[in-house]
Amino acid sequence: MGTGTTGHGPNGPWDARDGRDTTGRLLRAATGSGARLIAEAATLVQGWAVLADPIAGAVYSAPAAAAADGVHAAAAPHDHPYSVQLPAAGAVLVLAPAPATPAEHTGHVAATTAALLEVRGQRAAELRGEQMRLHTTLLRLLLAGHADAVVDALGGGAYTHVTVYRLTGEDTPAAHQVLWRAVRPTLTPHADACTLLGRLDGELVVAEVHRGSDDGRILRLVSRVCERHGLLAGMAGPLPLAEMSTAYCDAAAARHSATPAHRIVPADAIGAPRLAPLLPAAPYARWAAAVLRPLDPAQQHLLLVWLRTGSKPSAAEALGLSAGTVRARIREAARLLDADLEDATVRAHLLLALRAPAPADSDAAADAASGSDEAALRNAGEARLEALPGGILDTGAVRAWAGGLVDGLEPRLRIALTCWLRHHARTAPAATELHVHRTTLTTWLHQCADHLAQNLADATVRAEIHLALRITRCGPDAPADLPRRGGRTYRRA
Repeated sequence: MGTGTTGHGPNGPWDARDGRDTTGRLLRAATGSGARLIAEAATLVQGWAVLADPIAGAVYSAPAAAAADGVHAAAAPHDHPYSVQLPAAGAVLVLAPAPATPAEHTGHVAATTAALLEVRGQRAAELRGEQMRLHTTLLRLLLAGHADAVVDALGGGAYTHVTVYRLTGEDTPAAHQVLWRAVRPTLTPHADACTLLGRLDGELVVAEVHRGSDDGRILRLVSRVCERHGLLAGMAGPLPLAEMSTAYCDAAAARHSATPAHRIVPADAIGAPRLAPLLPAAPYARWAAAVLRPLDPAQQHLLLVWLRTGSKPSAAEALGLSAGTVRARIREAARLLDADLEDATVRAHLLLALRAPAPADSDAAADAASGSDEAALRNAGEARLEALPGGILDTGAVRAWAGGLVDGLEPRLRIALTCWLRHHARTAPAATELHVHRTTLTTWLHQCADHLAQNLADATVRAEIHLALRITRCGPDAPADLPRRGGRTYRRA
């Protein structure tokens, strides 16, 4: 711990009476708020004071401009030898006194302030359990569709949107405590946003309720907590409050794409986003609208979550449904679409359809003006998931994208990857068809991932790669075409 200077102040040496006056001033400030306590400490040492948290950064700072210096001093005390650092309420109290402030006075202010911060922290901890239960109740109400009741409980603010984070990992309880302290959630309107934190079914859920704009503060805090505690997270939003359940499901689907290298994944970053923007907008949108016409929005959302997560059990977990219910609803969707949803190409096309933009109003007007209603209906009936509109994948931009993604794969790796994707990323049946050991296939898949620089655990990445392989293939890419050199040994081309 560093100390201040040892010289006396202009009013003479520091004495016990000064200590009593100082303690009284700090006690009165502490009854108001933590911010007032820190401001009073800064005034008493005639310098600046900061309460720095390793996750949240500067919790309180007086003046505000001293926040960065306080955080740096807490992280590297040896670089600030004339400041005082004391642990306080799970954070670090940093005081930087004026040169004329007696060291005894600075030490007394620091010790008293740290003790009062601990008392405030203990009082907050006593109330925390009840507050956490209230937050969990409000989250469940939001998921049940009672947005108006939740907004009333939050002080009646004009909240309209929500951003949802779902975090999982072994250290979730500790992360909950750390994030609670860093966010300092309150049920009164503050800075146009209010944050709810709760643990639902073993995972940590964070819902930032705001007025349409997200300043990114909660995202930064969640990212730091994920890195520190080894958690994986999915993020969805901002979405209207009425769509809280959709955001909740989308966040879980996005979390399935998170890895230790990318611990937090936004929902809008998955779902074949690289190929879709390259497709000709008008025929793509009309085809998607036609093939999805038999489905209602709830069925489309279920299919999107299923394709994002990559499996029916994972989709059931994200949607809060039983695996049997999800399987039954997918079978009904397959019947309505008149498509084999067990086919890898059909699934990839369905993902493209679900992420397609709505047909432009100008296109609809043009169809009406040309009297093509009957033709439009006929084309809608002919649109199928098994085939994309003619020429939609034959553009230079699409072929350049596909070539850039999969060109350079050795024949054995290309054939193995094609077979594995056709079996929906199941190693055992793919290895059986390839007549290789599962360990061999696993090794080849690791080599594919390294060469492509892609996360093959991500279901939507696999869908893109499957389409890229089909676009660029020059032959059948069949297991029988594997380069063979006797028995089960294969040579490089």
